[in-house]
Parts: sequence; C-alpha cells; structure tokens
Amino acid sequence: MIPAILDLLLRNRTVLIDLAFDIVQHIPLITRLPGIYEVISYEAELELQDTRGRKAIYRKRQVVRFIQDNIIAYQDTAWGDGDIFAQYRCSPGIEVDRYREGHRYNILISLRSTKSRGDVETLQIERAIRDGFTAAVEEFQVEVDHRTRHFSFSLIIPGRQMPRRVTLIEQKMDKTTSLGSEHKTVLPDGRQRFTWTSERPRLFEAYILRWEW
Repeated sequence: MIPAILDLLLRNRTVLIDLAFDIVQHIPLITRLPGIYEVISYEAELELQDTRGRKAIYRKRQVVRFIQDNIIAYQDTAWGDGDIFAQYRCSPGIEVDRYREGHRYNILISLRSTKSRGDVETLQIERAIRDGFTAAVEEFQVEVDHRTRHFSFSLIIPGRQMPRRVTLIEQKMDKTTSLGSEHKTVLPDGRQRFTWTSERPRLFEAYILRWEW
C-alpha cells in the first residue's frame, strides 16, 4: 500500500509539492526558520510608464508581523536589467547599505526603531527602473522568501495598447497561467492592470510576470 502511494506522489509533481507546502506551513519549528517576520499581505506591482519599457516603477507593500525580538533592520533584494536603482525609496526607515552578491543586490534598511515579536508593520519599497524592459518579450520576477498569507502581483500597462499576451509563471512548479480579461482592470485614466493573486503562495517560489508586445 505504502509503495503504491509513494509511486502516485512521484508521478504527480503538483500533489507532492502541495503536500510539502502543507507540512512546512503547519510545523511550528519550520515556519519560524525563514526570516525575522511573517507576511500577512504582500502586494507587488510593476508599472510601465511607456510601452517601450524605458521607464518603469516597481512598488512593494508588505504588511508583516515580526516573529523575533529586538529587530532594528530588514533586508530588501533587487536584480534585473537597466538602471534598477534610478530612484529608491523605503518606508519606514532609511537605506544604510547596498552591496552586490552574484546577480542580485542586497539592500539593508534601518527601521530607526526597535521591533518586538508580535509587532505589526507595513513595509513599503518603491524603485524607479530605466531601460529595463525594452525587448518585445519581457518579464519581472518576485520571490516569496518569507511565510506569506496573501500575495498579489500586478502589471500596469500605459495607454490603451494591449500586449499580445500576459502570463504568470510559477517557476519551481513549472506552471504557466494566462492572464486574460478576468485578470484585467481598466483604470480611470485608461491604463490596464493585470493582476494575479494567491491565498497561499509557496515558500521560496519564484513568480514571474511575462508580457509580449
């Protein structure tokens, strides 16, 4: 009986990964391991300010609950093409260090106050990106590196020009979702927002928004 169950799980990758996710989410010792906080809500948004991809703004808003005492700083990460730090803002706190590690940059942010276990804070990052999305097919990636309850990932397209295709890729799951009309909202000024949401994003999963002109 047990070998048959194992064989079924190995044949069905999605079931196996979902089972592992449930185990990680429900074992207290494991859930405390990644990071200094858990994320109650994670909203990631990339706004293209022109269809040539020369100007863009990335915004990240996380409502977090600290799971350790005496926290005075946290870390942001960034990578990509073009000038990815044309402008950088964070709230609360101030950037105190930035260094490259491989293809990524780590940004150390001082909170300017001490947080205790159970404290809730809203962390907001905004980055201006120049010449980062100039190809006919482009993508932007966000990784879930803390236990997260709710996750949304949005792409805002300027004007009324419609991309040929917008997709959301779950890299580790090797799963692609086409973002059609049910994922699209037309904003009052005519811009289009494509949004994908998850109530249980997988820990350490890489989520990629890809669009084609």
